[in-house]
Amino acid sequence: MPGTLAPSPWILRWRTLIAPHARVLDLACGSGRHMRALIEAGHAVTGVDRDTSGIADLAGRPNAEVVAADLEDGSPWPLGERRFGAVLVANYLHRPLFDTLLAALAPGGALLYETFAAGNERYGKPSNPDFLLRDGELLDIARGRLLVVAYEAVESQQPRPAVVQRIAAVKPKR
Repeated sequence: MPGTLAPSPWILRWRTLIAPHARVLDLACGSGRHMRALIEAGHAVTGVDRDTSGIADLAGRPNAEVVAADLEDGSPWPLGERRFGAVLVANYLHRPLFDTLLAALAPGGALLYETFAAGNERYGKPSNPDFLLRDGELLDIARGRLLVVAYEAVESQQPRPAVVQRIAAVKPKR
């Protein structure tokens, strides 16, 4: 799709944690940059966003499910008890969803999460602490529930200067 950002190098690097042909949840998927890359790699992907115009071209395509849902308006979780082989989140933070996202991971499923962190305010938006991860917050979420494969808290220059946290973690198969 013209104008779509390239997939995150972090997501591309750690997509190897996703089992072949696993169903993937791309939360707050926007233009579907990760959704498209994972469909191309053979995964069935459910893309959820409040505004699905950026992925409207994927509706009805094999291995693509488009779900329009406002994740912050207090409505019930739109995917019920469904489980996924991976959950991806990039550049989105709504803390009340953390437990729901971990519950949506199937045993052996991968969480690939990357978003803005405290310190980003010096580069512009987001600057509201409600939309910035606290120091080590992704590690705190995973602690005792997921096996952390990789974690970063960095100042990134691409695609624009930002302070971000990233985690790649796997839910135990037990």
